[in-house]
This record gives sequence, C-alpha cells and structure tokens, in this order.
Amino acid sequence: MIQNTVLALLPVLTVLLVSVLTKRALLGLFAGTIVGAVLLGGWGFFDTLVGTFGASLSNETVHWLALVVVLFGILIAYFNASGAVSDFATWTERFVNSRRKSLLLTWLLTVALFIDDYLNALTVGTSMKRVTDRYGVPRTMLGTIVKLTSAPIAVIIPFSTWAVFFSALLEQDGVTVNGSGFGAYLQGLPFVFFGWFALIIGLLLALGLLPLVGPLRREQLRVDRTGDTLQPGLTEEERAFELAGTESDGRRALPYNFLIPIVTLVTVTILTEVDIVKGTAAAVLVAIILYVSQRRMKIREVFEQAFEGIMSMGYVMVLFVLAFMIQQMNMDLQLAEWVIGATEPVMSGALLPAVVFLVCGVYAYATGSFWDLAAVITPVVLPLAMAMGVDPVLAGTAVFSGAALGSTTCMYGDGIILASKSVGVRPINLMLSILPYAGAAAVLSFIAYLIAGFAMAG
Repeated sequence: MIQNTVLALLPVLTVLLVSVLTKRALLGLFAGTIVGAVLLGGWGFFDTLVGTFGASLSNETVHWLALVVVLFGILIAYFNASGAVSDFATWTERFVNSRRKSLLLTWLLTVALFIDDYLNALTVGTSMKRVTDRYGVPRTMLGTIVKLTSAPIAVIIPFSTWAVFFSALLEQDGVTVNGSGFGAYLQGLPFVFFGWFALIIGLLLALGLLPLVGPLRREQLRVDRTGDTLQPGLTEEERAFELAGTESDGRRALPYNFLIPIVTLVTVTILTEVDIVKGTAAAVLVAIILYVSQRRMKIREVFEQAFEGIMSMGYVMVLFVLAFMIQQMNMDLQLAEWVIGATEPVMSGALLPAVVFLVCGVYAYATGSFWDLAAVITPVVLPLAMAMGVDPVLAGTAVFSGAALGSTTCMYGDGIILASKSVGVRPINLMLSILPYAGAAAVLSFIAYLIAGFAMAG
C-alpha cells in the first residue's frame, strides 16, 4: 500500500499531463484512475478499479449531480426546440448592442445568481451564449468570465450555499463571533482575498480592460478569422445541439418563454433551501406548460426532446463518475495527509495564512475536492492557528479562498464541468483559458495573505 509518499501525486499528475497533451479530459481521467488503481492494488489493480468504479456509482453526490445535469439537459433541449433561447437573444438587442455590454451582462447575471455556483454556472452560460455569439465572443471567453465569477461570488456573499457550509465549519471548531460561526464568517469576508481578486479580474476582463492572453487570445484570433465562436473539435451532433434554435422562423420573439422558467428555477431553488433539483424540476414543468400551450412543442416532442437532453449530458455524467473515482483514490492514497505533512514545517507564525492558502489551492486544483478539502483541513488549521497566535478567522478564510481557487480552475471539478457544458466547450479548453487570470488572482491573494499574516501576527 503506497500512502503518505510523493507517489500519491502520480494519479493527479497523470490526469493533468494526459489531458493537456491529448486535449481529452475523459482520457486523462481514465489514465489517472488506472495509475491510482495500480498504486493501490498492485497486481490486483483491476479489482481495485472495479471497486472504486462501484463506489463512485453509489456515491450520493454523484446521484445528485446526475439528477441536476439530466434535468438541466432536458430544460436546455426544450429551450432549443421551442426557440426560447433565440427569442431571449433577440430581445436583448434592445439594450445589449456591443461586445462589452454582452460580457458585462454575463458578469452581472453571474453575480446576481450568487446563491450557488452550480446555479449561476449552468444558468448564465445557457442564457448568454447566443447573445455573445452575435459579437464574436469565443465560447471559452464566455465560460472564463462565468467561472471567474461563480465560485468567488458564492464565497464572498454570506447568504450562499458556500457561506452556510463554511460558517458551520468555523462554529464546529469553536471559532465564533457573537456566539456564531456565521458572525466569524462575516468578520472574515474582507480577507477572502481570492474571491475579491477573481471577481475584479472577471469584471475587468468583461469590460475589455485586461488583455487576452494565452489560449484565450489564440481563440479570439481564430474567431476573428473564421467567424465561428464554437470550439473546434466538437462532433457534428454537438455542433448541431449548440446551434439549435438560432434561426428565426418568423414568429414574434417572446423573451418570457425563457425568462419565466429561469425565474421559476431561481425562485423555487431559494424557497426550498437551495435545492437545485427541485428548482430545475419546477422549471422543466413550467417550460412544458408554456411551450405546449403555445403550440411551440407537441406532446410527442416533449418526450423526444427530453431524451435528447438526457443524451446530451452523457459526457458530463461520465466525467463526474471518473472525477469521483480520482477523488476516492486520492483519499485512499492519503494525499491530503501527505500534503499537510510536507508543508507543516513552514506552517508557522505569520506565514501560516499564506501557506494554508497555497496548500489548499494546489490541493483543490489537483484533486477536484473543494468542500471536502475544507472539511478535512479546517479542523487542522484552526487549532494550529490559535496555538501559533494567528487570527483563526484569517486562517479560515485562507482555506475558503483555496477552495474557491480550486473550484475556479480544476478541469475535473464539478464547477468547470458544469460551466463548460453550459457554454458548449471542453473542460480542458476552459481550464487552460481560465488559468492565466485565476493564476494572477492567486498570486495577488498569496501576497495579500503574507501581508495580512504579518500585520495581524499575535
């Protein structure tokens, strides 16, 4: 059994290396699971692989995510078949008449749907891709702005799913203000540096005040040359799905055909204590009633398009299963314990917040675990901070910032997978486009934690 050694990094490194070299996230994840199975099971690696596959399939989170993406796939298929998305895109011409305004609206919508990063990543990409297509915005650019904003806004608004979870972690470990972990979270909000920096960088990118660099610049040059905003390499079926509903059939544009289901989704999600499954199911039901009553869809099409929507999400569901296999193997290989052990010698005094942010960010990026990461590391970091005279609230915010960094950048994390599906690109392409900007936010955050650590040292 290979545990608590540097070899525990091999599955993660394999995933990243194969994915980047082949531009195929599925191939990278599969290669990583093979390496992890060999490390864990030796000659019996096949049994280990099958066992981990079964554990991933039986994971409640995988079931929940599968239900979310299936329902959203059905909703998107209904939008396309009824022309609701093209109607919404036509309607936005009244107040969105430039590239900058289309991207600014994307950023504002992502901020407005702060309640959960799944909700805004799925909804905003679907809402805005037809709009930004009109102005030659690459789909990877749209996805970059959405993902640079979705997790960061969720972590800095205190009434989101992220804030509720992290507040509970603080209270559980005895870090409270006015008797509650929520009070401690509120006090720490100014120090969730990655959230603030990523949010600002996303806004500046939307406004055109930051230059396009790396893959994003190359993709923009390609779009300028060809006029095709869709990512190269999509299959004919994927291209057809992404372009469905863009042609006008002469009917009057009815923006409420898109807006009513989306408002239903958001409202029901909030009223049911952030249950996205119930919110999406309600939106699907409302969409069926609207489109059938207007004769934009027949009863037979309701079932046909539901099937099409489910099939369109098959790739995403396979990604989730493989991603959870990798996460389980990382736990079995005790990767978290190895990372903590390797960095513990420099986790001292004023350096603690910066080191914690760096460790959590790298670990979250490498593993695709964000809330799991916080649940594992917070009980270690907070007592350590108190023992060293470091403000535990500051140390806690470093953990939460690291989790947000991972969610924003990890190719096989659920956030990137959902956002890439909503805008119609591959997870690897979206990750590579985001990295330069998220990396800049991470560097600024690391410096800010260094300054705060020395300024607030006990």
